[in-house]
Amino acid sequence: MNARSLAQLPVTELKGVGAALQLKLEKLDIHTLQDLLFHLPLRYQNRTRIMPIGSLRPGDEGVIEGEVKGADIVMGRRRSMVCRLQDGTGTVTLRFFHFSAAQKNNLKAGTRIRCFGEVRTGASGLEMYHPEYRRVDDEVITPVEESLTPVYPTTEGLNQNRLRTLTDAALAQLQSGSLTELIPEHMRQRWQLPPLNDAVSYLHRPPVDADQDQLLDGRHPAQRRLAFEELLAHHLSLLKLRNRTREQGAPLMQPTGQYRDQFLAQLPFPLTGAQQRVSNEIAQDLSQPFPMLRLVQGDVGSGKTVVAALAALQAVEGGFQAAVMAPTEILAEQHFINFSNWLEPLGLKVAWLAGKLKGKKRQEQMQAIGDGSAQVVVGTHALFQDDVSFANLGLVVVDEQHRFGVHQRLALREKGRQDHRSPHQLIMTATPIPRTLTMSAYADLDCSIIDELPPGRTPVNTVVISDQRRADVVQRVRDACLQGRQVYWVCTLIEESEALQCQAAEVTAEELREALPELRIGLVHGRMKPAEKAEIMASYKAAELDLLVATTVIEVGVDVPNASVMIIENPERLGLAQLHQLRGRVGRGSVESFCLLMYHAPLSHQGRERLGVMRETTDGFRIAEKDLELRGPGEVLGTRQTGMMSFKVADLQRDADLLTRVKQVASEIAADPQLSDAIIQRWLGRDEQYASV
Repeated sequence: MNARSLAQLPVTELKGVGAALQLKLEKLDIHTLQDLLFHLPLRYQNRTRIMPIGSLRPGDEGVIEGEVKGADIVMGRRRSMVCRLQDGTGTVTLRFFHFSAAQKNNLKAGTRIRCFGEVRTGASGLEMYHPEYRRVDDEVITPVEESLTPVYPTTEGLNQNRLRTLTDAALAQLQSGSLTELIPEHMRQRWQLPPLNDAVSYLHRPPVDADQDQLLDGRHPAQRRLAFEELLAHHLSLLKLRNRTREQGAPLMQPTGQYRDQFLAQLPFPLTGAQQRVSNEIAQDLSQPFPMLRLVQGDVGSGKTVVAALAALQAVEGGFQAAVMAPTEILAEQHFINFSNWLEPLGLKVAWLAGKLKGKKRQEQMQAIGDGSAQVVVGTHALFQDDVSFANLGLVVVDEQHRFGVHQRLALREKGRQDHRSPHQLIMTATPIPRTLTMSAYADLDCSIIDELPPGRTPVNTVVISDQRRADVVQRVRDACLQGRQVYWVCTLIEESEALQCQAAEVTAEELREALPELRIGLVHGRMKPAEKAEIMASYKAAELDLLVATTVIEVGVDVPNASVMIIENPERLGLAQLHQLRGRVGRGSVESFCLLMYHAPLSHQGRERLGVMRETTDGFRIAEKDLELRGPGEVLGTRQTGMMSFKVADLQRDADLLTRVKQVASEIAADPQLSDAIIQRWLGRDEQYASV
């Protein structure tokens, strides 16, 4: 068998793998022998020694051997068969809820059996439920296992014994063939990576003296060897995506200062040092002949929109259109208002496109976009509908990128593709992304961070309070409003149903109107018509309302400097990033601001930890790291973003320390497209198409 054949040899080559078993293996993404060898155990069982029954403790898992003293059928809440087993050091009960008459006859008194199972406390003392067992002969010594027993991820109709047998067959093939070493030897030596074949063999059949704790934690050198290569494959696939984009060329946008200088002169505040730095990085990118791919992270209120406006002006100065896309109509509308206020005095036209725009108004906007009379276009995902065509799109700004899939971002890029050129892309987020995720999920982007808040912003004081003190909270709301402040009251519900969430907000608004008749109270939720929602938000912004009751629709983008108190009900139901976003709606003016997290007892351990972090810090990056720790990368990035983030071996948190090395190796290997493609194919295989959109 040649060295490459394990990657090409289908599992049907193994004895006993017919069409039915092949389908089950495909559900686990196992198509070849290489796939089978990379399908690693979740954990291990120690069946290498026989434990004395007298030494067993609840929670132990192990092999025991003894003589059956009797088997009886017991009628309790559930009918069961109990079998008493003794070995001279103690007695344990084996309990079976599913059994046959033949099984009962086989377990008659005097029979010697060996079992494997987990010990728990039951009605008759220590018990094992449904242990695996077999009869043993006193005359013949039955050997125990020689290595730890693997427990694999599996699927319906495929049991552990079958998987172990198949893996044994694949490991036997590994003795005569091999898995191709794709990482060059000098790199393996530099980073002390064990040989691939040795690592795979070890993980499927660890020796008796293996460090089980290290294996369970995923920290064994053999696991790290595979995690390293898998992270490398993901990184290379994103570099490939980046290089493919950069090959296309982009419009050159040399800044003339024609609009920029006027724009800065009319702003009521100077740019912060961080805004200037990031703006210069973007200006540099836009004057290159290949597409900018830049992610700008800035905490809530750090002034990302001004930076986006400066980028848009550079595009216009170069004779191109800029498109700004936001995930919700509320946020898109706010961007439209800001851009109109800033750019129209400079003689520029800003167009607006959202799902709610219909008929003649929509046609007017479409024409302005199509003939180029609108230099800047703001909208929701309506911007990349088929019937929207731009005259000369040169820059795409995507706000809150994590709300869109990679595909949506790329679809808007397609709109501006002409003469083998792609528009520049600027991606902004107020959700700080932990460094580990930036280095992996966003490896195709350059990153800038606006790490400075404008002067005059006050830190928000966060208070964690039980909903049993609701009356005190209502009084606090009354006091704040009577002092001329405005308040948000955010309702969260665990129900998936948006209708129920909105109903809860309506009930809360009604209760608060009864308790606070002297206040002007508004309500906004997701099931309202966009126009209705916008009208209420406008009233709140104009200080015609004192208190706004809302679902989490106000999470991003609403800017009301006079709002200084926020109540969040049931905050334990939200992720840290979402809580941080909500809290960012207050503290936007010069008055001391408060965020009250009103939880419902009892709190889970994770709930307590989350609220504790919110109380301790307003640093978005620290909160993001904690969020990653508590919820994992899929949750933090959002599932739409992470079709590409499902790892077989690696764990972004656990293996974060490998990422710097992975980045170095990737930059060297990327120079060899054939090798790079082989690594991507091995680990991402059929999932790699996302990188070719």
